[in-house]
Amino acid sequence: MRTFSKWAIAVAAGILASCSTAPPPKIVAAAPLPAKAELPYLWTQGAAPQAYHDMVAEFGRKGLKPGEYLWASAVPAEGDTRIVIDRMIQMAYAYRGDKLVGAASVSTAAKGRITPLGFWSVMEKRPFYRSKKYDNAPMPWMQRIDEYGIALHGGKNPGYPASHGCIRMPMPFAERLYKLTKVGSKVVIEG
Repeated sequence: MRTFSKWAIAVAAGILASCSTAPPPKIVAAAPLPAKAELPYLWTQGAAPQAYHDMVAEFGRKGLKPGEYLWASAVPAEGDTRIVIDRMIQMAYAYRGDKLVGAASVSTAAKGRITPLGFWSVMEKRPFYRSKKYDNAPMPWMQRIDEYGIALHGGKNPGYPASHGCIRMPMPFAERLYKLTKVGSKVVIEG
């Protein structure tokens, strides 16, 4: 038991050290991505850059202003829903099957906070929820993705990272996304 505790402490220290020494990501709000050049992602599997290009192809837009969103006039009735979050350019993308059905500007974690990178799933959904950690703050259209309370939800969208770690979305987009997803829907966060 004692060995496990030392191991857990060592792993946690390594994770914290890597988080605190990593340079902060460069945030480009509402700016179009270059056609061939790569942004300096800390971690990507290619989903975020592909989603950006899908947005340009589907909606003819190369960027969104803070609080702006796009939604397709027709959403396929079949297919798994997945969400791609791009911390680098503060965007969210919603897919049904292989079709991009929505895109929105978002606000992820402010400096000193963490919106975690990686592959996640919607664990819990509530149309209205209040934060247990942050002064009972409202979290409309909440979709929790981890054990610590990180969630997608409607909220203030200033165009730059400003949250405690959640992914804040324009309210109408958060509502449409909530209605599109189910518990188990996949979420990938890159940036």
